[in-house]
Amino acid sequence: MTESAETRQDAPEPAREGSGEAPRGAAPAGSPERGARGRKRLGYGEGREALLRAAVRVVGRRGLRHLTYRAVAEEAGVTHGLVVHHFGSRDALIEESLAHAIRVSLSSSLLEPGTGRPEDFVAGLTEMVEQDADGQAYQYELLLEARRRPELLPQVRELYDEYFAASRRELDRILPQGASPALNRVVFAALDGLVLHQLTGIADRADTEAGLAELRSLLRLLGEEPAAARN
Repeated sequence: MTESAETRQDAPEPAREGSGEAPRGAAPAGSPERGARGRKRLGYGEGREALLRAAVRVVGRRGLRHLTYRAVAEEAGVTHGLVVHHFGSRDALIEESLAHAIRVSLSSSLLEPGTGRPEDFVAGLTEMVEQDADGQAYQYELLLEARRRPELLPQVRELYDEYFAASRRELDRILPQGASPALNRVVFAALDGLVLHQLTGIADRADTEAGLAELRSLLRLLGEEPAAARN
Protein backbone atom coordinates (compact mmCIF):
# COMPACT_ATOMS: atom_id res chain seq x y z
CA MET A 1 0.00 0.00 0.00
CA THR A 2 1.49 3.34 -1.05
CA GLU A 3 1.39 6.48 1.07
CA SER A 4 -0.97 9.20 -0.21
CA ALA A 5 0.34 12.57 -1.36
CA GLU A 6 -1.67 14.27 1.41
CA THR A 7 -0.11 12.02 4.05
CA ARG A 8 3.38 12.68 2.71
CA GLN A 9 2.75 16.43 2.70
CA ASP A 10 1.38 16.62 6.25
CA ALA A 11 3.75 14.22 7.96
CA PRO A 12 6.75 15.94 9.58
CA GLU A 13 10.18 14.87 8.44
CA PRO A 14 12.38 13.35 11.15
CA ALA A 15 15.04 15.58 12.65
CA ARG A 16 18.70 14.77 12.10
CA GLU A 17 19.99 12.83 15.10
CA GLY A 18 21.82 15.08 17.52
CA SER A 19 20.95 18.25 15.63
CA GLY A 20 18.55 19.59 18.29
CA GLU A 21 16.23 20.66 15.47
CA ALA A 22 12.49 20.11 15.51
CA PRO A 23 11.20 17.81 12.77
CA ARG A 24 10.51 19.72 9.57
CA GLY A 25 6.81 20.47 9.29
CA ALA A 26 6.21 20.25 13.04
CA ALA A 27 4.95 23.28 14.96
CA PRO A 28 7.75 25.23 16.65
CA ALA A 29 7.97 24.96 20.42
CA GLY A 30 5.64 27.40 22.14
CA SER A 31 3.46 27.92 19.06
CA PRO A 32 -0.27 26.98 18.95
CA GLU A 33 -0.77 23.36 18.09
CA ARG A 34 -2.25 22.82 14.65
CA GLY A 35 -4.14 19.94 13.17
CA ALA A 36 -4.34 18.67 9.63
CA ARG A 37 -3.72 21.13 6.81
CA GLY A 38 -2.47 23.80 9.21
CA ARG A 39 -5.79 24.52 10.90
CA LYS A 40 -5.68 25.67 14.50
CA ARG A 41 -6.37 23.25 17.32
CA LEU A 42 -8.05 25.22 20.08
CA GLY A 43 -8.91 24.45 23.68
CA TYR A 44 -12.52 23.53 24.40
CA GLY A 45 -13.73 26.89 25.71
CA GLU A 46 -11.63 28.92 23.30
CA GLY A 47 -12.72 26.82 20.34
CA ARG A 48 -16.40 27.06 21.18
CA GLU A 49 -16.34 30.87 21.41
CA ALA A 50 -14.34 31.11 18.18
CA LEU A 51 -16.92 28.96 16.40
CA LEU A 52 -19.83 31.01 17.72
CA ARG A 53 -18.17 34.22 16.53
CA ALA A 54 -17.54 32.60 13.16
CA ALA A 55 -21.19 31.50 12.90
CA VAL A 56 -22.32 35.09 13.53
CA ARG A 57 -20.00 36.33 10.77
CA VAL A 58 -21.19 33.69 8.29
CA VAL A 59 -24.86 34.50 8.85
CA GLY A 60 -24.25 38.25 8.91
CA ARG A 61 -22.37 38.22 5.61
CA ARG A 62 -24.03 35.41 3.66
CA GLY A 63 -27.41 34.72 5.26
CA LEU A 64 -28.72 31.92 7.42
CA ARG A 65 -29.09 29.45 4.56
CA HIS A 66 -25.29 29.46 4.21
CA LEU A 67 -24.73 28.49 7.85
CA THR A 68 -23.13 25.04 7.49
CA TYR A 69 -20.49 23.16 9.45
CA ARG A 70 -18.04 23.64 6.63
CA ALA A 71 -18.68 27.38 6.28
CA VAL A 72 -18.16 27.92 10.02
CA ALA A 73 -15.02 25.77 10.03
CA GLU A 74 -13.52 27.73 7.12
CA GLU A 75 -14.40 31.06 8.72
CA ALA A 76 -12.89 30.05 12.07
CA GLY A 77 -9.86 28.38 10.48
CA VAL A 78 -10.50 25.04 12.18
CA THR A 79 -11.46 21.54 11.09
CA HIS A 80 -14.97 20.55 10.04
CA GLY A 81 -14.96 17.85 12.73
CA LEU A 82 -14.45 20.39 15.51
CA VAL A 83 -17.73 22.13 14.64
CA VAL A 84 -19.57 18.79 14.68
CA HIS A 85 -17.94 17.90 18.01
CA HIS A 86 -19.04 21.12 19.72
CA PHE A 87 -22.60 21.42 18.42
CA GLY A 88 -23.78 18.12 16.96
CA SER A 89 -26.51 19.64 14.81
CA ARG A 90 -27.13 22.73 12.75
CA ASP A 91 -30.12 23.62 14.94
CA ALA A 92 -27.91 23.57 18.03
CA LEU A 93 -25.40 25.79 16.26
CA ILE A 94 -28.15 28.30 15.39
CA GLU A 95 -29.58 28.35 18.90
CA GLU A 96 -26.23 28.68 20.62
CA SER A 97 -24.98 31.37 18.25
CA LEU A 98 -28.16 33.32 18.96
CA ALA A 99 -27.56 33.01 22.70
CA HIS A 100 -23.98 34.19 22.09
CA ALA A 101 -25.23 37.19 20.10
CA ILE A 102 -27.59 38.09 22.94
CA ARG A 103 -24.74 38.06 25.47
CA VAL A 104 -22.48 40.17 23.27
CA SER A 105 -25.22 42.63 22.32
CA LEU A 106 -26.30 43.25 25.89
CA SER A 107 -22.75 43.63 27.16
CA SER A 108 -22.02 46.28 24.52
CA SER A 109 -25.46 47.95 24.49
CA LEU A 110 -25.48 51.73 24.08
CA LEU A 111 -29.03 52.07 25.35
CA GLU A 112 -28.18 52.71 28.98
CA PRO A 113 -25.27 55.11 29.57
CA GLY A 114 -26.78 55.89 32.97
CA THR A 115 -26.38 59.67 32.80
CA GLY A 116 -29.98 60.66 32.10
CA ARG A 117 -28.80 63.17 29.49
CA PRO A 118 -30.40 63.03 26.04
CA GLU A 119 -27.09 63.80 24.33
CA ASP A 120 -25.58 60.61 25.78
CA PHE A 121 -28.42 58.33 24.75
CA VAL A 122 -27.12 55.74 22.24
CA ALA A 123 -23.99 57.81 21.67
CA GLY A 124 -21.72 55.90 19.30
CA LEU A 125 -24.55 54.11 17.50
CA THR A 126 -23.24 54.87 14.01
CA GLU A 127 -19.78 53.55 14.92
CA MET A 128 -21.32 50.42 16.37
CA VAL A 129 -23.16 49.72 13.11
CA GLU A 130 -19.94 50.15 11.14
CA GLN A 131 -17.74 48.12 13.48
CA ASP A 132 -20.21 45.30 14.19
CA ALA A 133 -22.09 45.10 10.90
CA ASP A 134 -21.99 41.28 10.88
CA GLY A 135 -23.38 41.07 14.40
CA GLN A 136 -26.21 43.46 13.63
CA ALA A 137 -27.07 41.71 10.36
CA TYR A 138 -27.06 38.39 12.19
CA GLN A 139 -29.74 39.63 14.60
CA TYR A 140 -32.03 40.74 11.78
CA GLU A 141 -31.51 37.43 9.97
CA LEU A 142 -32.51 35.50 13.09
CA LEU A 143 -35.45 37.81 13.71
CA LEU A 144 -36.86 36.82 10.31
CA GLU A 145 -35.94 33.17 10.85
CA ALA A 146 -37.94 33.15 14.10
CA ARG A 147 -41.02 33.99 12.03
CA ARG A 148 -40.50 30.74 10.14
CA ARG A 149 -39.25 28.74 13.14
CA PRO A 150 -41.28 29.60 16.25
CA GLU A 151 -38.91 27.63 18.49
CA LEU A 152 -36.37 30.46 18.08
CA LEU A 153 -38.87 33.12 19.11
CA PRO A 154 -38.28 32.85 22.91
CA GLN A 155 -34.60 33.70 22.52
CA VAL A 156 -35.33 36.53 20.08
CA ARG A 157 -37.93 37.87 22.51
CA GLU A 158 -35.37 37.63 25.31
CA LEU A 159 -32.98 39.78 23.31
CA TYR A 160 -35.60 42.42 22.56
CA ASP A 161 -37.02 42.36 26.10
CA GLU A 162 -33.54 43.15 27.41
CA TYR A 163 -33.23 45.95 24.88
CA PHE A 164 -36.63 47.35 25.89
CA ALA A 165 -35.73 47.18 29.58
CA ALA A 166 -32.41 48.99 29.13
CA SER A 167 -34.04 51.64 26.94
CA ARG A 168 -36.82 52.26 29.42
CA ARG A 169 -34.47 52.59 32.38
CA GLU A 170 -32.55 55.29 30.55
CA LEU A 171 -35.69 57.05 29.33
CA ASP A 172 -36.94 57.10 32.93
CA ARG A 173 -33.76 58.97 33.85
CA ILE A 174 -34.19 61.43 30.98
CA LEU A 175 -37.90 62.09 31.49
CA PRO A 176 -39.02 63.29 34.94
CA GLN A 177 -42.46 61.82 34.34
CA GLY A 178 -40.98 58.53 33.16
CA ALA A 179 -41.58 56.69 29.91
CA SER A 180 -44.68 54.67 29.19
CA PRO A 181 -44.24 51.23 27.60
CA ALA A 182 -45.71 52.61 24.37
CA LEU A 183 -43.28 55.56 24.26
CA ASN A 184 -40.39 53.25 25.02
CA ARG A 185 -41.39 50.97 22.15
CA VAL A 186 -41.68 53.93 19.76
CA VAL A 187 -38.21 55.17 20.72
CA PHE A 188 -36.63 51.75 20.35
CA ALA A 189 -38.41 51.12 17.05
CA ALA A 190 -36.95 54.37 15.74
CA LEU A 191 -33.46 53.28 16.80
CA ASP A 192 -33.93 49.82 15.32
CA GLY A 193 -35.00 51.37 12.03
CA LEU A 194 -32.02 53.72 11.93
CA VAL A 195 -29.66 50.80 12.49
CA LEU A 196 -31.34 48.72 9.79
CA HIS A 197 -31.27 51.56 7.28
CA GLN A 198 -27.58 52.29 7.82
CA LEU A 199 -26.72 48.59 7.80
CA THR A 200 -28.45 47.94 4.47
CA GLY A 201 -27.26 51.13 2.79
CA ILE A 202 -30.71 52.73 2.60
CA ALA A 203 -29.17 55.52 4.65
CA ASP A 204 -25.62 56.52 5.44
CA ARG A 205 -23.83 57.56 8.60
CA ALA A 206 -24.87 61.19 8.24
CA ASP A 207 -28.53 60.19 7.91
CA THR A 208 -28.30 58.13 11.08
CA GLU A 209 -26.66 60.98 13.00
CA ALA A 210 -29.34 63.41 11.79
CA GLY A 211 -32.09 61.03 12.91
CA LEU A 212 -30.48 60.58 16.31
CA ALA A 213 -30.17 64.35 16.72
CA GLU A 214 -33.90 64.74 16.07
CA LEU A 215 -34.76 61.95 18.48
CA ARG A 216 -32.64 63.48 21.23
CA SER A 217 -34.25 66.87 20.62
CA LEU A 218 -37.70 65.31 21.06
CA LEU A 219 -36.61 63.63 24.29
CA ARG A 220 -35.20 66.92 25.53
CA LEU A 221 -38.52 68.65 24.86
CA LEU A 222 -40.46 65.88 26.57
CA GLY A 223 -38.16 66.15 29.57
CA GLU A 224 -38.80 69.87 29.84
CA GLU A 225 -42.58 69.55 29.45
CA PRO A 226 -44.41 69.51 32.80
CA ALA A 227 -46.00 66.20 33.62
CA ALA A 228 -49.38 67.91 34.06
CA ALA A 229 -49.37 69.07 30.44
CA ARG A 230 -49.15 65.47 29.24
CA ASN A 231 -52.21 64.31 31.17
